[in-house]
Amino acid sequence: MQIDFVLPWVDGNDPAWRAEKAQYAPDVGGDARDIRFRDWGNLHYWFRGVERFAPWVNRVHLITWGHLPEWLNADHPKLNIVRHADYIPPEYLPTFSSHPIELNIHRIEGLSDRFVYFNDDIFLLNPVREQDFFRRGVPVDSCGLGVAHTRSLNSTFMHVYVNNTALINRHLNRRACQKLALRKWLSPKNGRRNLFKTLTLLPWPYFTGFSYHHLPVAYEKRTFLEIWNAEPDGLDATCRRRFRTNADLSQLAARSWRLAKGEFMPGPPPGTAFFFRGPNAAAPAANCIRTRASKMICLNDDAGAFDFEEEKKRILDAFEAILPEPCAFERR
Repeated sequence: MQIDFVLPWVDGNDPAWRAEKAQYAPDVGGDARDIRFRDWGNLHYWFRGVERFAPWVNRVHLITWGHLPEWLNADHPKLNIVRHADYIPPEYLPTFSSHPIELNIHRIEGLSDRFVYFNDDIFLLNPVREQDFFRRGVPVDSCGLGVAHTRSLNSTFMHVYVNNTALINRHLNRRACQKLALRKWLSPKNGRRNLFKTLTLLPWPYFTGFSYHHLPVAYEKRTFLEIWNAEPDGLDATCRRRFRTNADLSQLAARSWRLAKGEFMPGPPPGTAFFFRGPNAAAPAANCIRTRASKMICLNDDAGAFDFEEEKKRILDAFEAILPEPCAFERR
């Protein structure tokens, strides 16, 4: 079974990219904040982790606007450099939103039928196996029914969560899905918290949503084809918006689609997520990295009020302690 990794990345400091972004940013109502694109300078540790902890991966597809890290070995046999123009339909370009980049992933030439989608803030800290992501050819995932929750009416993520859930309800019958998938939804392998939420929400006649985790997501290409066939207008509208908006759909609609249909194997979340929101925000995450306390880690820059350079150094020092040696994805 061939499994690929997919990693979108943007260099928020690239003058050419910033100039193009500035051409569109003043005239949109979406989220164009520069803070969303600030660079932690840790991408090479992502590749070191993959080489050391997932040597079985078939290919790594690095999605980029066009820029590349100076240190990257572009000739690595497992590396496929994918520019936005290589796979995103031209009517959706240029884009400065993650949603069109994600929702068109299935169009990448040479992408395996089974792949794992990463964000550039998710890193491997310990060995992982193919079975952590796919079993019997089916994605492994932690399933729990969920609901939208937020303290802010301006939370784009939660608006998109509701939009994704509405898509599922428009096309899938909750009771019919429950008959097919109930055993998987109620599996203890999903974890106690997810099981409790699912039991609490089972009486609802419609989908209220699914719990989400800020960790890699295993996908089959066919799931993206299914949601595009089901909701072409909504996905097309999302992809035409150059910046994220509250009206968007996201790749998590594909995850919710397969969870609703029971097209997954239950398993606990394989890692830990940290959200950087205040002073000393990165300290717990840095400790997790140094001690390798989890298989994977998500370092979510939540645009909080903290000393960016100080927290960045804290994270880089922790990674250097466990992954000090350059890998074959780096120029020697």
